[in-house]
Amino acid sequence: MSKNESELNWRQKMVIEEHEKLSPRLIYEIIRKHGIEELNRPAKALIFSGITAGVIISFSFVFKAIFKAYLPDSEWAFLVENIGYTVGFIIVILGHMQLFTENTITTVVPLFSPFTCKKLYKLLRLWGIVFISNIIGTALAAYFILNNHLFDHNIVQQLDRIALHVTSYSITENIIKGIPAGILIASLVWMLPSVKNKMLLIFFITYLMALGGFTHVIVGSSEAAYWFYKDNLSFSDYFFTFLFPTTFGNIIGGTGVFTLLIYGQVNEELGGE
Repeated sequence: MSKNESELNWRQKMVIEEHEKLSPRLIYEIIRKHGIEELNRPAKALIFSGITAGVIISFSFVFKAIFKAYLPDSEWAFLVENIGYTVGFIIVILGHMQLFTENTITTVVPLFSPFTCKKLYKLLRLWGIVFISNIIGTALAAYFILNNHLFDHNIVQQLDRIALHVTSYSITENIIKGIPAGILIASLVWMLPSVKNKMLLIFFITYLMALGGFTHVIVGSSEAAYWFYKDNLSFSDYFFTFLFPTTFGNIIGGTGVFTLLIYGQVNEELGGE
């Protein structure tokens, strides 16, 4: 220990420790530990958490429409209405509910060091349970949103406009627009352990995602299910034009791009395992 370090009192040392940033290796280990815990959770817990997340994330669809309904028809309104898109994400992520796109990094990290078929099975099991549960949750929420006593005509009109816009993308557009969304959500999960104001970070990342018009499969499934219930979207288009291509894009961005690049960053520090 140097002379300067020995002269610091305990309070000053605590201040220094609080301001030290987490290294990529430490963040990786935090996410890996959390991922292992998630992979070992019982199916029942995953199902209920996933359905709850699907219901709650639908508030992003609802509040974007509410903001849009009460804003004037001007160019700057786009910047404000997308604040509503962040609501569902803030509640779901801070509430530690199971959101499929978070798991494109959290539960993939434990797959490395070393890779085993057992880990891969657990990963696919969790992805399947959470994805289906999220979709069930959004389908339930979308059906409830149709209730005639819930919103006035102006808000319903905006819900329709948002749903029409989201479901107008082609297969290729959903894949391409899904990739940045996957990267942003994975980067959000990566940064969460090292920030104090988690709500602000979630708001910032998801707000940018909304501004960019990037497609998030779980929020979008609420919007698409709503449009399907109104007989404006076929069963085939819901699954094969929206759901599967967007999911593929989110996985490419979250796992194929961000997670693999992060693993490459810390691989040597892990001993090249």
